[in-house]
Amino acid sequence: METQEQNRTALVTGASAGLGAEFATQLAERGHHLVLVARSADRLRRHAEHLRATHGVQVKVIAQDLAEPDAPARISAAVAAAGLTVDLLVNNAGFGTAGRFEEITDGRDREQLMVNVVALVGLTRALVPGMLARGHGAVVNVASTAGFQPSPYFATYSAGKTFVLNFSLALRSEYRGRGVRVLALCPGPTRTSFFDTVGERAALGGKLMPARAVVRAALVALDRDRAYVVPGLGNSLNAHLTPRRPRRMVTAIAKLVTRSVLETPAARAA
Repeated sequence: METQEQNRTALVTGASAGLGAEFATQLAERGHHLVLVARSADRLRRHAEHLRATHGVQVKVIAQDLAEPDAPARISAAVAAAGLTVDLLVNNAGFGTAGRFEEITDGRDREQLMVNVVALVGLTRALVPGMLARGHGAVVNVASTAGFQPSPYFATYSAGKTFVLNFSLALRSEYRGRGVRVLALCPGPTRTSFFDTVGERAALGGKLMPARAVVRAALVALDRDRAYVVPGLGNSLNAHLTPRRPRRMVTAIAKLVTRSVLETPAARAA
């Protein structure tokens, strides 16, 4: 980010692994102090210790399950109690389910929406007013290329990511000229622990991008005050061309592509 934003504080959810851990690393490289949030306290602490030793930044760890209804309130209270202000919020935490909707474990999709949508909105609501009062700040919401069209066998996941994309674009419009930037990051298949849950077949033949490249693209887009970014040329072409077709056709084509996930045992159990 710009030089004047160094040494400000970024809060990153899902920061113990994958894109979240990579966001924490690259923001520390840029001089940001950090608040790291995830369920796994041990992994968070190990990552925090590494970032402090390597980059000399301050790192606070908050172990919190974002599926809990009061998670945003608990996190914002912990931040306030530590005397911190958050200048950059990275709503990265999330997971996916894949398979026939009725076969997914009962309650699992509800947990997914609590993490991917409800907690994201709650944290944004808790932290953006302070950014507006200070006249500066930014929010990065991690959506997905799945948010650009309906995705059979990823029904809840893709619908949730559509919400994240449209929510981000709407907030960006509201906050233009008020000092707060909002970016939706829409990655395609990325080499993270996401596929440990749904199986690598869920990448649907796409090449897995490295997490470092995805986060780098996001931070460059944020520097440029972009509304959203789709890292990777192939991902970007698919994301921008697909929505121009009739919705029924898009859904039918998507089903032909996504049906392969049904052959993945991990997806059937997700």
